[in-house]
Amino acid sequence: MEVKPGYKQTEVGVIPEEWAAGRVSSLLSSGPKNGYSGRSGKYARGTPTLSLSATTSGQMVLNEETVKHLEETLEEQSDIWLKTGDVLVQRSNTLDLVGTTAIYEGPCGAYAYPDLMMRMRFRAPETAHWFWRYANSAGGRRYFGSVAAGSTGTMPKLSGEKLRSMPLPLPPLLEQRAIAAALSDADALLGGLDRLIAKKRDLKQAAMQQLLTGQTRLPGFSGAWSELEFGEIASIRNAKVVASSVPSGTQCVELESIGGEGSGRLLMSTDATGMSSKYSFKKGDVLFGRLRAYLRKYWLATFDGICSTEIWPLIARDSRLCGAFLHLLVQTDDFVNAAGVSYGTHMPRSDWTVLKKLVVRLPPAPEQAAIASVLSDMDAELVALEARRDKTRDLKQAMMQELLTGRTRLV
Repeated sequence: MEVKPGYKQTEVGVIPEEWAAGRVSSLLSSGPKNGYSGRSGKYARGTPTLSLSATTSGQMVLNEETVKHLEETLEEQSDIWLKTGDVLVQRSNTLDLVGTTAIYEGPCGAYAYPDLMMRMRFRAPETAHWFWRYANSAGGRRYFGSVAAGSTGTMPKLSGEKLRSMPLPLPPLLEQRAIAAALSDADALLGGLDRLIAKKRDLKQAAMQQLLTGQTRLPGFSGAWSELEFGEIASIRNAKVVASSVPSGTQCVELESIGGEGSGRLLMSTDATGMSSKYSFKKGDVLFGRLRAYLRKYWLATFDGICSTEIWPLIARDSRLCGAFLHLLVQTDDFVNAAGVSYGTHMPRSDWTVLKKLVVRLPPAPEQAAIASVLSDMDAELVALEARRDKTRDLKQAMMQELLTGRTRLV
């Protein structure tokens, strides 16, 4: 491969001539050191300790979900207490996550860390941040994927020796600081977008609570609402077909095709194939995931197709209910809770005999349409913000690839 003037070929690829190609071991003051293997429990009250999920995003996340407690309290002199600036690497996880790295920026002596992580301490804070960035980049991911050991039925594992011998490019400290500042600006922009999206979601949830209960009425509407059982106004489009019998090009939606946690988004669809039985759905039907209803998987269909029988295509029985309002009803806590009353221990599925008896409050059709329009506008704003956030994240990944390899140099 031809190397451009000003660059050189090294074991980590082509890098600028001013950069060095080093190994992690030359940068450390201590580590890697495995975490504590003691047991933690839901009701334990010992030493606070991080769970693996605290670092899975590549950023340190400390909250009720990511911090557990050990059943015992570690001594103050224990080397398992984290210090500000410690770098944590996941030493065991799935192949796409093993090696995920984060920096602990909290106070010294506040948290321990688990045996599934390794802790490293670097001589220079700038170098710690440089390693953190590089470890989570494409180059770092390739290295961890190539050296993580595993066998059939076991999780891939990363050894301390493999981590110490990891090669990485090393720009001068001044350039490391400049690159870190540029990427931190991108992180700040992403963080701001995440906070704005969370705020908009909360506003939409509050608006739904007010409008779908009648606590707040839109201008021009008055009068009483009806109270009806869900099964009186909605039903399942119970039209089953064999996937291989539908016309060529028919799209199939599986349960994993729909985003969870109330996103309401279709992530993908595939061409219908095979001999399995499917539900047929039409544009405007509301698809609701009946397996593990607490995952809140729903989608307002934008095309005709077929779907897994783990998904209910819900339709309005008559003109008393409009499809857009049905789409709102499946998003409510009352609906999800009723759908969560299930049969099956290992694979809990919603029970229509229970769900159809859910009592819902229903405004006249014109008010339904008006409420749906207001909340649809809020959804559109959220979708636009999420698209902007996703594009910004992709741009940041491209920035990392360019800056951390020296392909693009900062002035």
